[in-house]
Amino acid sequence: MYYPEELIEEVRAKNDIVDVISGYVRLQKKGGNYWGLCPFHNEKTPSFSVSESKQIYHCFGCGAGGDVFGFLRNYESYSFPEAMKVLADRAGVQLPELKEGAEIQGRERKRARLLEVNKEAAKFFYYQLRSPRGEIGYQYLKKRELSDETMHKFGLGYAGKSGADLVGYLRGKGFEDELIKEAGLANFSEKHGLVSQFWNRVMFPIQDRNHRVIGFGGRVMGDGEPKYLNSPETPIFDKRRNLYGLNFARTARSGNVILCEGYMDVIAMHQAGFTQAAASLGTAFTPEQAALLRRFTENVLLAYDSDGAGVKAALRSIGILREAGLNGRVINMRPYKDPDEFMKALGREAFEERIRQAENSFFFELRILEEQADMKDPEAKTKFHREIAKKLCAFSEEVERENYLQAAAEKYFISPQNLRKLVLGYAAQTGQARPLERPKTGVRKKVSVEENIKRDQRYLLTWLSDEPDLYGRVKKYISPEDFTEEVYRRAAERLFADLERGNCNPASIIGMFEDEEEQRQAAEAFNSGRLLADESIQQDREKSFHDILVNVKRNSLNYYTAHLKEEDIQGMLQIPIRKKAVEELQKTHISLE
Repeated sequence: MYYPEELIEEVRAKNDIVDVISGYVRLQKKGGNYWGLCPFHNEKTPSFSVSESKQIYHCFGCGAGGDVFGFLRNYESYSFPEAMKVLADRAGVQLPELKEGAEIQGRERKRARLLEVNKEAAKFFYYQLRSPRGEIGYQYLKKRELSDETMHKFGLGYAGKSGADLVGYLRGKGFEDELIKEAGLANFSEKHGLVSQFWNRVMFPIQDRNHRVIGFGGRVMGDGEPKYLNSPETPIFDKRRNLYGLNFARTARSGNVILCEGYMDVIAMHQAGFTQAAASLGTAFTPEQAALLRRFTENVLLAYDSDGAGVKAALRSIGILREAGLNGRVINMRPYKDPDEFMKALGREAFEERIRQAENSFFFELRILEEQADMKDPEAKTKFHREIAKKLCAFSEEVERENYLQAAAEKYFISPQNLRKLVLGYAAQTGQARPLERPKTGVRKKVSVEENIKRDQRYLLTWLSDEPDLYGRVKKYISPEDFTEEVYRRAAERLFADLERGNCNPASIIGMFEDEEEQRQAAEAFNSGRLLADESIQQDREKSFHDILVNVKRNSLNYYTAHLKEEDIQGMLQIPIRKKAVEELQKTHISLE
């Protein structure tokens, strides 16, 4: 952790999770918890629960969960120190300076200065656009049908006719020449000294996901070259790891991100109400950008240009999205070239219809291949069918591959059996995919047993955190060792230790997990109350609680026995003792009154 646990607890205690989340989600109290629509996935019926007593949240739809720090980290994409600072400032808690090595401190100071100089440059360009000097840039943007509100939202600006103006302004603000150069805002020349490469251009500030200016793109006024000029790579600007407009798109909560090719496409989309639009930064779409998108959505809609270059770019991006585990669909822009032209010609409603009709990326790939093949020629048609089989092999999950195989066979008039033979033949040659197999009998039962084991451990953790007084009645029968799931065991260790001291703080327990997935699992373990309210459980709560307790204890015995090594004599001697403990627990009555 970056801060002492006592300080983290102080900040957590002074930031009521209901108050914090209410700033992002409309919550209504129902029963003991507050409920709202989950901000992490699309839903129409509230399944997002916030517990005031436990200071944790959990979505029963998508599984998101955590404490107040976890919420900010997930929603705002903050690091833990960033979330800590925001919540500390909100509560008026003074944070100590983090003790870091001189090298790290120097690097962070440099990053902060680079962000400062970029921010000042953005201000300079912004005011230039709105001055008489920027009239040419302002009129250009007006001709592109951008409103003043949209220009303000994206911080659009103008770089004047001289590359020396920006440098003079930044020097006047106290920034050193070397810093201005390192920020990618200017270059040295023997003839002119330090001058900016950005002049006579409409300027597009590039912001990271937390709205900090990290670079610029500039569109030349007139016929100069290059048409678009971007900042070079700097310590704060990596084109492969950022997306233009993502600072707005990540909070759109639309269930998808619309990926465009250019700045103006993104801006036009946002102005029309499609605030989930983003674009790569003058380079082809990258795996790093796909990984970034995966933090905010599972669904990406490609709104690339409809020309040959756009199709080629879409085909390349589809493969990257698939590798990243994202669902890709392609929006048809025809007869218009790009989203900007489409929006001006047909408007929002027509584009919404195109979104609904967006083509599955797999069938988009096949359609492009089909357009390039002479389907009347048997040889070309056979080759096309082989290409289908080749692309089917890219699906590593057998169920998914079989579903696409059936759909492709129906669409392209080839029998599923013949297409399957082509897939198996190609897979055998390349080792790219395993042969399709029927699920073995009993697999579902095994999965069900495993889930039942996890469920009982979750139920017990929730029950003890909901009714801490029960701990004194069961601690002689149960211990953290009986929780065989790693996350649940660690949660139980902390919970039992807290209960021994008369405390119960699930939020603090969740906060001790640094991994996001482990936080989610821990939050789920303390939020099974909705399931425990099941009528079958409520009819005889004492029997239900006793059954859960026995199930956890019995599973612990089975797990211990299965993982015992033959040479472990002491462990062997423990088995009869553990069996006896289960038998005694089965006979014991535990009152919930």
